[in-house]
Amino acid sequence: MSDGAPGRARPRGPGRLGGVALVLGGALSVQFGSALAALLFPRTGVAGAVTLRLALGALLMLAVCRPRLRGHGRGDWVAVVAFGLALAGMNSVFYQAIERIPLGPAVTLEVLGPLALSVLGARRAAAWCWAGLALAGVALLGRGGFDRLDPLGAALALAAGTMWAAYIVCSARVGARFPRADGLALALGVAALVTLPVGLVDAGGRLADPAVLGLGAALALLASALPYSLELAALRRLPTATFAVLMSLGPAIAALAGWLVLGQALRPVEALAIALVVAASVGAVRAAAAPPVTPPPVLTAAAAAPPARR
Repeated sequence: MSDGAPGRARPRGPGRLGGVALVLGGALSVQFGSALAALLFPRTGVAGAVTLRLALGALLMLAVCRPRLRGHGRGDWVAVVAFGLALAGMNSVFYQAIERIPLGPAVTLEVLGPLALSVLGARRAAAWCWAGLALAGVALLGRGGFDRLDPLGAALALAAGTMWAAYIVCSARVGARFPRADGLALALGVAALVTLPVGLVDAGGRLADPAVLGLGAALALLASALPYSLELAALRRLPTATFAVLMSLGPAIAALAGWLVLGQALRPVEALAIALVVAASVGAVRAAAAPPVTPPPVLTAAAAAPPARR
């Protein structure tokens, strides 16, 4: 979701290193926020934690962005609502997953959704090879013990990956229709409204507890407002492909957060499985970003340019 025009010079040196630091900071913020959410589950339930993250995150983003509500067509609002539903579904299903299985394996399974989207979009043989490596990693993760991971939790993490792929598609559409992060702020508002009734029923008055509200505000900051802001800033400094490669480190960072915050140690075979999926994600992104190889023109020099990648 870069706002840079094609062909625009990208900053090098310190600017590029600053962009890398912003992406890694955002990734650390998201995964440690997920670990904090797991600490909230005993107090609020999963639905209550989702409601706190989305509601407080929406308030923060709406206050910062102050998006215009007028001047948008029906198609714009349909895109925002679809984006909001994807956000609500992705967060709700993923939090249900990490209640049942460790954070690192959960993110490893979840990242298969964006990975599949990248492979299908690349239309290259190399991309399918990377997909095979990812499947090998998942098979290895299973050898580490899907019984330990809980089959329902693993299935929910995979479902969250599907919602993540939908989130990416909806994000691109909303980003093309709204300036800056206005569409994201509005979509977060939709997601908060969708999840609020379930959260209130599940958690009730516990959501008003000052300690819970404090943890919820930290969760909203770590998992929503801060990473989104850092990622938007990073996309102004880095090529989209570089950004995507760095985001592929998510499973490894999640495993680190799960170990440090939740005491979720990994078996060696699980650590190797996560490394394979991370490598496959990086490889698939690079395959998708590589320019297509086309034969030289025979009858005419006029050839259609490949569609620009977002």
